[in-house]
Amino acid sequence: MTPGFRGASYAGWVMVTASRPEPPAASLPAARRLWGRSREMFQGLGAALTTPTTPGAPLLADASGRWVRLLPYAVALAFTASLLPSTVLLLINDYGVNGALAGALGTAQAAPLLLAVTRPLQAWWIVFAADVLGALVLLGSDGPRAEMWPWTPPVVIGYCALMVALGLRESRRALFGVWLATGVAGFVLEAFRPAGLTSLHLLLLVLSGVLLLLTSALRARGDAQRRLAEQETINEAERARRTLLEERARIARELHDVVAHHMSVITVQADSAPYRIPELPEAAREEFTSIAASARESLAEMRRLLSVLRSDGSEGERAPQPGLDRVQQLVEATVRAGVPAELRLAADLGEVPQAVDLSAYRIVQEALANVVRHAPGASTRVSVRADEGWLTVLVVNGPSLEEGSAVERGVPGTGHGLVGMRERVRLTGGSLDTGPLPDGGFRVAARLPLRTKDTE
Repeated sequence: MTPGFRGASYAGWVMVTASRPEPPAASLPAARRLWGRSREMFQGLGAALTTPTTPGAPLLADASGRWVRLLPYAVALAFTASLLPSTVLLLINDYGVNGALAGALGTAQAAPLLLAVTRPLQAWWIVFAADVLGALVLLGSDGPRAEMWPWTPPVVIGYCALMVALGLRESRRALFGVWLATGVAGFVLEAFRPAGLTSLHLLLLVLSGVLLLLTSALRARGDAQRRLAEQETINEAERARRTLLEERARIARELHDVVAHHMSVITVQADSAPYRIPELPEAAREEFTSIAASARESLAEMRRLLSVLRSDGSEGERAPQPGLDRVQQLVEATVRAGVPAELRLAADLGEVPQAVDLSAYRIVQEALANVVRHAPGASTRVSVRADEGWLTVLVVNGPSLEEGSAVERGVPGTGHGLVGMRERVRLTGGSLDTGPLPDGGFRVAARLPLRTKDTE
């Protein structure tokens, strides 16, 4: 081959290779979707296989898909339809068994596989008795191609399929009894093995043991995962309950401070009324004295209640409670934490009840804390306004602009902050609306009443 020819051939090969069509890019997402659906299907199938069902219920009875629930019946029907004729033909042609007897044995050895879908242990009793009876029948066979005993190949295949159904449904004690009975029957029959036949009892014993071990381990893993999920659900419910109780105790302490303030004012006014109003009648003086005494007694009772609630003895709980006048400080602290936040605080809020004032502050505080934890760098807007006897608190944040946030890592929040918000809003008689936004952000909106029955 000349150099020129070799160069032309190389150039032609390059042209052909370059002109070869590439797979369309649109097929790649379709392939990924197909792979994702297949993986979800097999994961669901594995979860359904390892999910315990009530006695008598079919395998995969708890599966979501109808075709998955019908799959065990299709598999059992396929095994029965293939093993029944092959067993009958093998007994007649190879072992010389009578046709009627061969049909009866083949039916007894293969047909119970359909029963194994719902009651595998009962199906095993029938198959085991039929297999032992078949081995005894083969003792007197003089077929021209008889080679294996006491179990024929169709018996081994059907028995292994039955072991899979047993391992997924029965207890370990029952599985050990099945395996032990299989081994004992095989060794007993081995003592009567005719000359010239190959024994299959060790093969069946090993295969059945391996299948029972694998399927029971798979079922035990499913049981452990189910119990773990149940325990996590219980733990989460306990955490939510504990958080609710803690928030209620905290609210009770704060309400105590609010009520104690007003009761102190009542006490001072009642005690000072006789000095501020010299011409006050004697009956009125006695009434004011009684009011002051009742107020002091109420304060003493509430202090005893507060001492029980403050089990930690913390002095920080005795500090003045914050309100909307300190929301600006919350926003500034959030900005220093790296979250661009802006505040719109209406100047004409009017007279805000102390309990509502404190609840609004706590709602903004928790909402901004959630933004810092779960959406760092997200732009945030805080709005507080009064409208027709209601105080509206709105905290809206956009999607996180930083990688590695709790949301991107797939770490879900506990929701305890939302529990506290709802509890506060419920106690004040308001409403709360929270939820994600289409752009990936989050919204917290609370409506708190500015007038209550006590203030009207």
